[in-house]
Amino acid sequence: MQHTEERTFVAVKPDGVQRGLVGEVIRRFEQKGYKVIGLKMLQVTDAQAKAHYAEHEGKPFYPRLIRYIQSGPIVAMVVQGYNAIAGVRHLMGSTDPDKAEVGTIRADFAQVMEYNIVHGSDSKESAEREIKIYFEESELYPERKCMSELVIESLDAE
Repeated sequence: MQHTEERTFVAVKPDGVQRGLVGEVIRRFEQKGYKVIGLKMLQVTDAQAKAHYAEHEGKPFYPRLIRYIQSGPIVAMVVQGYNAIAGVRHLMGSTDPDKAEVGTIRADFAQVMEYNIVHGSDSKESAEREIKIYFEESELYPERKCMSELVIESLDAE
């Protein structure tokens, strides 16, 4: 199995923000060892919503997606780590909370698919596209170190 460091886009959706689950979502990613290298709370603009859901334009549920993502603030983040795209999606669980594995974010906190707390990119191409919708490269801090890296540096310095 190949391990590659990559970035992915994650959004705590309006229902997750309203329910006060932002810290819990971030905790789970950081506890797994991923680094949050970009983070902001924002109200999604029309342009951002349309760009984010462009692949669904013309589908019957498209207007609901746009309304929902703009129904309140989201917390957008860029998460970095080894195989982050697949790993983050595994921690989030299936889009349908009834099918999500026990212990995943959606199994633990969501009841219906339309309000499933969190979004994560499903591919490298989606991650790159979605990160650009919400972040400028200057807003990302990939050099930030996780605790294990700081401990190893400290021990090496002794």
